[in-house]
Amino acid sequence: MLLHNKLRDYVVVLASASPRRRELLAATGIDFRLAPKFDCDESYPTTLPAEDVAPYLSALKSHAYPHSLAHNELLITADTVVILGNDVLGKPKDEEEARATLRRLSGNDHYVITGVTLRMQGSERTFSSRSRVRFATLTEEQIDYYVDNYRPMDKAGAYGIQEWIGYVGIEELEGSFYNVMGLPVQRLCRELEAFIEAWPECNMR
Repeated sequence: MLLHNKLRDYVVVLASASPRRRELLAATGIDFRLAPKFDCDESYPTTLPAEDVAPYLSALKSHAYPHSLAHNELLITADTVVILGNDVLGKPKDEEEARATLRRLSGNDHYVITGVTLRMQGSERTFSSRSRVRFATLTEEQIDYYVDNYRPMDKAGAYGIQEWIGYVGIEELEGSFYNVMGLPVQRLCRELEAFIEAWPECNMR
């Protein structure tokens, strides 16, 4: 049985403001509803290893969800970070920081990690997916054009791989393209299947 049919008795809730995550989850055929916006302090311990930041934040968002889950509700939260060396590059606060971030990524490899948390009453699973991305050397003209026209202040690492910068700037990719967009859909489907198999329908009373 296909996953979207296995999930027909569940109410899948996506708690994410990202239009890219909404698009990717919808493309799987899974019916879901969007959670209303809620506040979450997305700070994390400075001692936390860079690779653990995304899964930590996805779990943090899950537990910040302000509503009790019904017995058949399945909540999905996610967070994506860009890691260059040992530095976690979040969303730029303004255009100048976006330009500075792209200069750092230019000509270098970096990693994109998305953490995802699945939660139901009495059951929770968090996982992460990692992709390696290499940027070609970007010119100042390319950086200015991208920032001025695409305004990537809502994106970790100041870029969206599915946008113009991805076509002209991404030299090599190892791992999931969709993970870099913000949701590792193949891994998510696999984890969802395992998650609901560990949660028998007889418990959905």
